[in-house]
Amino acid sequence: MDRAERTVQAPPERVWELVSDITRAGEWSPEATGGRWRGDATGPAVGARFTGGNRRGRIRWSTHCRVTECEPARRFTFVVGESKTAWGWVLEPAGDGATTVVAWREKTGEAALPVRLLQRSGILGRDREALMRDGLERSLDRVKEIVER
Repeated sequence: MDRAERTVQAPPERVWELVSDITRAGEWSPEATGGRWRGDATGPAVGARFTGGNRRGRIRWSTHCRVTECEPARRFTFVVGESKTAWGWVLEPAGDGATTVVAWREKTGEAALPVRLLQRSGILGRDREALMRDGLERSLDRVKEIVER
């Protein structure tokens, strides 16, 4: 599992509003451009599905995701079907109105062969795993900047 952690000067509810709104993912993620709820879903809930948009340089692609944890102002997790990777946020009050924010990712299975080949090709970056770990750090820095405004 990869993880990154920051303390932000904002209450958990404010952080939650940002990180659980998949339509805003492009505001903090170095790769995600945002998402669109699918089916009857209109917001975060366990079982809700969404399509995520992504980009790396000139390459763009979509992912199909399902929310697996949704505890307002505490936890938000989704699994990307194509890569078999869970992405999540954990929020804990840190006193004086601050929040400890943890962003994490973990493989939940083996990605489909076309995804594995694409990841190994280098077209999405020579060291894809290092890019993803760096993305967690950069995402948290940006979330902190946004919620502390």
